[in-house]
Amino acid sequence: MSASTAAAPASRARFIDVHYHAGPDAYLRRHSALQAGHHYQALDGWVVLKNHLGCTAAQAWEAREQGLPVSGSIVLNEIAGGLDWRVVERSLCQHGAVDLRFVVHLPTVTGRSHTSRLARSLSHSILTERPIKPLTVSDSSGQLNLATLELLRMSRDYPVVISTGHANREEVLRLVEAADRLQVPRLMLNQPANPLTGLNAQDLLDLGSLPSLYIEQTALTYLLGYQSKEDFSKVLRDVPRVIYSSDLGQTSQPDIRPWLEMSGQWFKEFEMSAERVESIIRSCPLEMLSH
Repeated sequence: MSASTAAAPASRARFIDVHYHAGPDAYLRRHSALQAGHHYQALDGWVVLKNHLGCTAAQAWEAREQGLPVSGSIVLNEIAGGLDWRVVERSLCQHGAVDLRFVVHLPTVTGRSHTSRLARSLSHSILTERPIKPLTVSDSSGQLNLATLELLRMSRDYPVVISTGHANREEVLRLVEAADRLQVPRLMLNQPANPLTGLNAQDLLDLGSLPSLYIEQTALTYLLGYQSKEDFSKVLRDVPRVIYSSDLGQTSQPDIRPWLEMSGQWFKEFEMSAERVESIIRSCPLEMLSH
């Protein structure tokens, strides 16, 4: 499948979900990559697969070979190779010729204390016996480490989006500053309302209007009660360059079609204009992913 053929469905998609977990992953998931691709295709959507074990590039390539609207990402956790630009290069090779940026998530397993409200099960006994080792983007002094800075620099030369992963509040602010200083083309704040990061709508508004900065708002943070209705609605209505995603795929959470139906009800309840809805579900994610 050529790059132009692969890109056309994304530009024509009714919505783009940049954060969906398909199996196999660190936890049991509702759908395989191909099953998820078929669901998004049936709904006229596009999906970016995410996996805490690492890379979904090859899965996305296989799905697109079957005509499915799927692209990939990598999470730079320890088990996937960690904060290493060569890991990103390998993933780009596996992702193939698709005219969309590849999402590079900084580590999501950081070792920081947080009791998840999700009901979920590990997918393999190895992960019980030998858990994923924690990694952070900062060093002992709180500054961004050299490996993270290298990844920010390399993003200027490759078609990627850097995602903040599960960085904490202070790290996110340092990443935003460094991305601006180093002229990183795309930086996405990964679910900043998550308790591991803890940024609310006003915090996001205070970051200003950096043209390369995109803000992810997931449905899951609201579904799990990590975010009030007031904050959730304020982000969706008022924060610039918001990208609305699901962060779903868990067996205990809604399936894809029910998520879309719930989202439509929320948008109506929050009195969001059709233009704003189109921006957060389609035009902003497409802008971020475009070269």
